[in-house]
Amino acid sequence: MTFLKVFLMLAILGMASAYNNPYQSSCPDVEKISKAITEYFVRKNPTFAPGLLRMVFHDCAVRGCDASVLLDPTPSNNATEKTAVPNLTLNGYEVVNAVKAELERRCPGVVSCADVLALTSRDAIVAINGPWWYVPLGRKDGRISLASEAVKFLPSPRANISTLKKNFADIGLSLKDLVVLSGGHTIGIGHCNIIQNRLYNFTGKGDTDPKIEASYAKILKYKCPQRVGDLTTVAGMDSISPKVFDKEYFTTVSQRKGFFESDAALLDDYYTKSYLQSQANSNGATFANDFAASMTKLIQLGFGSQGEVRKTCGAVKSYY
Repeated sequence: MTFLKVFLMLAILGMASAYNNPYQSSCPDVEKISKAITEYFVRKNPTFAPGLLRMVFHDCAVRGCDASVLLDPTPSNNATEKTAVPNLTLNGYEVVNAVKAELERRCPGVVSCADVLALTSRDAIVAINGPWWYVPLGRKDGRISLASEAVKFLPSPRANISTLKKNFADIGLSLKDLVVLSGGHTIGIGHCNIIQNRLYNFTGKGDTDPKIEASYAKILKYKCPQRVGDLTTVAGMDSISPKVFDKEYFTTVSQRKGFFESDAALLDDYYTKSYLQSQANSNGATFANDFAASMTKLIQLGFGSQGEVRKTCGAVKSYY
């Protein structure tokens, strides 16, 4: 894409943001506030960038982007999405809560937590020199949050390609979105307990997943020693540059060095494999644009006017 095309695209998106921003008069500085606070947190702790990216996906994949993943358990519902196993390691609540608190100070009762999560996830990636994407605003916060739905709808890191394709199709995302958004694993860490069986007992015979390249398997075994119940040991999902938002995830997966089984599974489909290989052999420019497009699509899942605007992101209004 030429510089002129990029400039025109950003200009168009900028105009769309201005004309479609429901907070234009009620909270005009919402994006500036999110950007400033998010950048502050990410400078102090860069792990918030992959953390917020993962959090917004985990929110949007269940009931759409309604901030249901942010709700704390209550006496009447002690199993919200936040308590589900896939969400126990989510990272970034501090950022969302800080932005929301400042917005409540400036323009109380106006901006939803769902919009805050959508904005902070974008702003965190931009803060580490990742791609920018358009975030339409006007979401409402949901009142229902069930751990059982998180377990049902969130793609498993142990999933095969057929299951992944179904997971994404079920929430309205395409095969391209699947491989592009998997590229978000270019930053951040994975928990070693998830790949213990993959490394040490793949078929129940003390073996290693044959899909892992041999030298990489040795590296993973060094970083992820065999420990029962270890929930704290981690390793970079992108073995080349886990702190940089780039196309190297595709390079590693193409070389059979995917961290999760779900990463390796992308080599089992003609389209996803072709995309992986094309990105591995490119300068990454098309990936940045594709990622922005898929994220804009993701954060509009379930977009609607039903719901409320919470005062605090961890509780529905009836618990204030």
